[in-house]
Amino acid sequence: MLWLPVAEPDLTVGPTVLTSGRVLAVASDHPLADRGSASLEDLADNHVVDLGPGAPEYWVSSMTPVRTPLGRRIPRGPIARTFHEILTLVAAGHCVHPLGEIAARYNSPPGIVFVPVRDAPALHFALIWRSTADRPTIRALAQTAADLGPISLDQAHADTADGPVPPGAA
Repeated sequence: MLWLPVAEPDLTVGPTVLTSGRVLAVASDHPLADRGSASLEDLADNHVVDLGPGAPEYWVSSMTPVRTPLGRRIPRGPIARTFHEILTLVAAGHCVHPLGEIAARYNSPPGIVFVPVRDAPALHFALIWRSTADRPTIRALAQTAADLGPISLDQAHADTADGPVPPGAA
C-alpha cells in the first residue's frame, strides 16, 4: 500500500483502501509544536527533507510540494532516504516534514510532535503490486478491496478500538 499518485509503468495501481489527513512532524521545541495546527504556508518558513534522486519527484511533490498555495518556495534539505532518517533529522531540529496522519497514529518518537496540517488535501493509499506479478489471487484481493471501498484512518482506528465497522456503515 502506497499513497497516490503512483505512475511507474511496471506497477499496477489497485483500489484505494485508506484515506487520511496529513501532519507536520516538528521537533518538540519548534514554535509550531505548541500550535493546534499548521498550514501549507508554514512549510515555506522551514526546511523539509530532500528525499534525493531515488524518489520520483512527482511522488515527493504530492506530499511536499515545491511551492505553497500562495506560491512561496518550500526549501529542501537535508537529505534523508528512510522514514527513520526523516524522524532523526526532525527530532534534531534540522527540518520539519509533512507525513501522512498514519505516521503519527502508529509512531511516537521522542522529541517529535505531529501537528495536523489543516489545509492539506487528504492522502489516498492504494494497493500497489508489480505488474509482472498480476495473478488471479491478487485481482481477487483487489476486487474485494474495491467492493468494500476505502476507509478513513479514523474508521480504521475505531475498528481496532471498538470492533469492526460494517461495510457501508461509515
